[in-house]
Amino acid sequence: MRHYHGRTGLQAVGLANAPTASSEAGAKPKVVVSGLADPYELLMGPDGYLWLTEKSGLKVKRVKPDTGAASVVLDLTGTAVHSPHGKDGVLGMALHPDFGKGRRSDYVYLAYSYEGNGGNATKISRYTWADGRLNEPKDVIVGLPSGDDHQAARLRYGPDGKLYYSVGDQGANYEKHYCVPNQAQSLPTKEQVDAKDFGLYKGKILRIEVRSHVFAYGLRNPNGLAFKGRDLYVAELGPATDDELDEIDAGKNYGWPDVAGNKDDRNYAYVNWSKAEGGCAKLTFTADPAQVPVQVPQTKESAFDQNFEKPLTTYGTTVDTGYALGTTSTCPDPGSAYICWPTIAPASVEVAGDDLLVTSMKDGSVYRMDDDGEHREKLFDTINRYRDTALSADGKTLYIATDSSGITRGANGAPTTALANPGAILAVPYTS
Repeated sequence: MRHYHGRTGLQAVGLANAPTASSEAGAKPKVVVSGLADPYELLMGPDGYLWLTEKSGLKVKRVKPDTGAASVVLDLTGTAVHSPHGKDGVLGMALHPDFGKGRRSDYVYLAYSYEGNGGNATKISRYTWADGRLNEPKDVIVGLPSGDDHQAARLRYGPDGKLYYSVGDQGANYEKHYCVPNQAQSLPTKEQVDAKDFGLYKGKILRIEVRSHVFAYGLRNPNGLAFKGRDLYVAELGPATDDELDEIDAGKNYGWPDVAGNKDDRNYAYVNWSKAEGGCAKLTFTADPAQVPVQVPQTKESAFDQNFEKPLTTYGTTVDTGYALGTTSTCPDPGSAYICWPTIAPASVEVAGDDLLVTSMKDGSVYRMDDDGEHREKLFDTINRYRDTALSADGKTLYIATDSSGITRGANGAPTTALANPGAILAVPYTS
């Protein structure tokens, strides 16, 4: 375990929703560029430019950090698809490790949703960077799961020279998809993989260019994906509690949906709506385990008898049994009451020297922690939904991508849709 050295000007956080200053040592964020259509992936390229995807804008852009000048390097309008208010669109992106080194490997890998023969799907394609554009698309893998919820869709180049891709459970067994069976524990057969039937890849981490693809499983919405050396970390969004920071090992099971966070039976049970007696559709969904109809089977975490990997941390989002997941005086509207629930809604994870940085969509903040998940600090707090981050080459500036719309926590803790910097890239000073 690495020894942690405290930093001045920062507020240590014991609970995930504790208040903090607007940013490190009072620094105010600078708007690099605005007017973006849901920036999703944000990378600092070896060329000194910020590279970003626009989920709903269906474009890839390149931004000069000091001026904010942006150019479209790929427009997938008419090729990629985005559902209204959905999580699909132009999503994960990765640069080849030899990008910009004159080795004829100026490749950019991109994950995006498209309209397939049997409905929407996701593909990963490789593009070549030349003459200010991304050209010569070559499909790496097609037919991956796609839907309007829990995409995750982070794409990373691993130290082994393979591409890694995170796939969410597509929102199965939750809210509008509550009658859909969750497949995060289901592993594909050899016959399914050979037939390129990737329907059971939901809730998985994939390693592309190997035969089986499935690297790890039992994940809900692995929004963040990052390598620190050879170690792979995932920031995972929990159901209402129990967000996770996981260290991912090959072939391991991370418990979802049978376990959320640790196997402790604390305010979570696997509520399998798809197995409801008499059918699911006529029942009303609730995220509160205390309010689930008797027709729906519930299984305690302690009943899960398979080996699983517990998280490094749940960011203080684990609560005791009896914690009410309903409306409150601060969050009186059932449609936005989740803003007052424990989850911070992690959206990404970034390696910053010895530390990990995790963004929050609900708090509009960045959490900094050790790679063992301890010693959380809450940084750069604004009224936004933070989606992704990138560090400058010298490590002194942190760039933050914000969602174009959505609900977050306002200054008084209540839900708000009045985002301070919708669809923008912010720059804040960063001290390691």
